[in-house]
Amino acid sequence: MPSYTAPVKDMQFLLHDLLNVTATGVAGYEDLDEGFTGAVLEEAGKVASAVLAPLNASGDREGCVLENGVVRTPKGFKEAFEAMKDGGWTALDCDPDYGGQGLPYLMGTAVGEIFVSANMAFNMYQGLTHGAYSAIHTHGTDAQKVMYLPKLVNCDWTGTMNLTEPHCGTDLGMMRTKAEPQADGSYLITGQKIFISAGEHDLAENIIHLVLAKAPGGGEGTKGISLFIVPKFLVKEDGNPGARNAVSCGKIEEKMGIHGNATCVMNYDGATGWLLGDLHKGMRAMFTMMNEARMGVGLQGYAVAEAAYQNAVAYAKDRLQGRAVTGAQNADGPADPLIVHPDIRRNLMDQKSFVEGARALTFWGAHMIDRSHREGDAAAEGLISLMTPVIKGFQTDKGFEMAVAAQQVYGGHGYIEEWGMSQFARDARITQIYEGANGIQALDLVGRKLAQDGGKHVMAFFEMVKAECKAHDGDDRMTGFVEPLKAASKQLQAAGMYFMQHGMKNPNAALSGSYDFMHLMGHVCLGLMWTRMAKAAHLALEAGKGDKAFYETKIATGRYYMARHLPACAMHLARIETGAETVMALPAEAF
Repeated sequence: MPSYTAPVKDMQFLLHDLLNVTATGVAGYEDLDEGFTGAVLEEAGKVASAVLAPLNASGDREGCVLENGVVRTPKGFKEAFEAMKDGGWTALDCDPDYGGQGLPYLMGTAVGEIFVSANMAFNMYQGLTHGAYSAIHTHGTDAQKVMYLPKLVNCDWTGTMNLTEPHCGTDLGMMRTKAEPQADGSYLITGQKIFISAGEHDLAENIIHLVLAKAPGGGEGTKGISLFIVPKFLVKEDGNPGARNAVSCGKIEEKMGIHGNATCVMNYDGATGWLLGDLHKGMRAMFTMMNEARMGVGLQGYAVAEAAYQNAVAYAKDRLQGRAVTGAQNADGPADPLIVHPDIRRNLMDQKSFVEGARALTFWGAHMIDRSHREGDAAAEGLISLMTPVIKGFQTDKGFEMAVAAQQVYGGHGYIEEWGMSQFARDARITQIYEGANGIQALDLVGRKLAQDGGKHVMAFFEMVKAECKAHDGDDRMTGFVEPLKAASKQLQAAGMYFMQHGMKNPNAALSGSYDFMHLMGHVCLGLMWTRMAKAAHLALEAGKGDKAFYETKIATGRYYMARHLPACAMHLARIETGAETVMALPAEAF
């Protein structure tokens, strides 16, 4: 059975060597000294290894079962959920006014990675609840906050978001779910939603559904959509669950992966709901959840890859196969371990350099969210808005690719369920699809985010990369980082210029290259992170700080990414510059 150990040392490096959190001036960061963050991450790692990881494979095998309208989660999930609540892990970065611990979003991100790596399906129950908490915290009335937030913070109640319907996914303007206003200010919600993660389960005493629906007078398309709070059990005046609402789970989906999480068809048959936020402005409120969820899914992409990588490394060091071409490395044994072979090293280096780069980008993104929310930093808000589709789309594409790469290290055993590598690949696959399929992320990036606020955020990103390169002028140690980053940044800018020159006349010319642009930008982002990490590691070595081998390994891993992955940017640019002609050449009937 696969195992998992939290990468605490690498996380500490990011928090204190790369981001230097205590010196940033962000409110709440002054308390994040190495002793404190290390203690939090170590304890989270113990929970992950001892409680969550052992349930990952068994939860995958058992799955969820719908019985008489109630979903039964796999054996051990209920006890693990109570342990998470008792440990205060669900409240880590929530508002103290509602029972939260008030830690920065960055710490919630770091701990969240640990829990996702250990058991992605399990962590979704509390992860979705955090999204519902955020939406109500941002858009709810004072009375709604008092009623729902304390219970969501401690996960006595859990939350969901309900967008998709059988006939519409991304195109929410086609939505049919209706909201009929009542004299008491409530609404009756009628319709069906599908693909609702954690829509029904036995882990909490109530489930608070956030449901998009169309109320009268809103007009056509997404402008007519509102967001409603629809509890599974209506809440009594004393704050406890009361009568059952007219919402039920019609079925749970049989899926490729994340079997331990119930993916439900939810039927709303005149269920009582209350407006969250402004009437006919539901998309604005829902995007509070969606943007948080997209960051979380980007994290899932590399977090599952981390767990798969750890096990692939252990297998490569243990499995004896063949001899090293340069001479036997295990002379007393019948063969050398797999890890002596260059192609296995290439495979593992691909995984290691991606995971560590993606972790750095995600932590940096979480830091931008903290700067935005805690300091009102508009520039940080603009940057993370720009980066969200990249973090979600690029990291989940590559995360799945790396989970498959880890499976490949096992050869035939990787294809056999008892070794557990299949589950990592199956679980990672959904990250490319939900919370906006990655093609949609690419369209959002190119069609909306590049031009947002007159393009000032993407220009700020280019300036950031330029400044990073200039900061290392004359430092020969950084040449292997700066030169590839400069080249990749110029290729990214050339792609953006192509869109400007051709996109207005022929929008297909831009959209045909959007996916390549998302990946090009993803590589530049990871190249930027690796350049910063290499400099931080060199400074730590100069100061004689900590584990010398760790910092030397960090630099070598970064060099690998810059040399072996940044050249892909030239390929993506070449594809973009071919335009739409070959993409759109065939008429629909020719397919």
